[in-house]
Amino acid sequence: MSASLPPVLDAWRMVAAKRRFEGRLPLSGMTRLREGLMDAEGDCRYEMEFGRDSLDLRYVEIRLEAELPLQCQRTLERFLHPVQLVQRLGLITDEAQEAALPEGMEPILLDAHGELHPAELVEDELILAIPVVPIDPRSMEVTAEWPADIEEEEVKPNPFAALAALKAPKK
Repeated sequence: MSASLPPVLDAWRMVAAKRRFEGRLPLSGMTRLREGLMDAEGDCRYEMEFGRDSLDLRYVEIRLEAELPLQCQRTLERFLHPVQLVQRLGLITDEAQEAALPEGMEPILLDAHGELHPAELVEDELILAIPVVPIDPRSMEVTAEWPADIEEEEVKPNPFAALAALKAPKK
């Protein structure tokens, strides 16, 4: 069953009911993400599915598709950085449970009530998808070619050589 995304949900009930959510969230509504973007035009398509895996571990799986408007650090122009990711997050109540999660499954630490803010979870994943140095792959690499036969500057006389002559002992 698919539904629109509520602002807060009970993760434990969602796991028990094997709930699935899908829809779109505007980038303009993600205040923390906007700091890393050139502008807030566009949206993010999401799918969020709750369940238990073969080891009986509770999880939420997030699938995101977005085009983030970033500033290319090579050309300083706007470009759209495509993001397509699938991330399975293990729902835990104690940090000691993190060791039981399989490799590649990131933990989400929740309290006993299981309160989860799904829009913030989507925003967190998009923030992590922003490259440290955004570069438009279509931009041309800047290279500098230096001529191999650069002539050495002529040796200039040392201006203090005259002082050395004064310092020499007189006969």
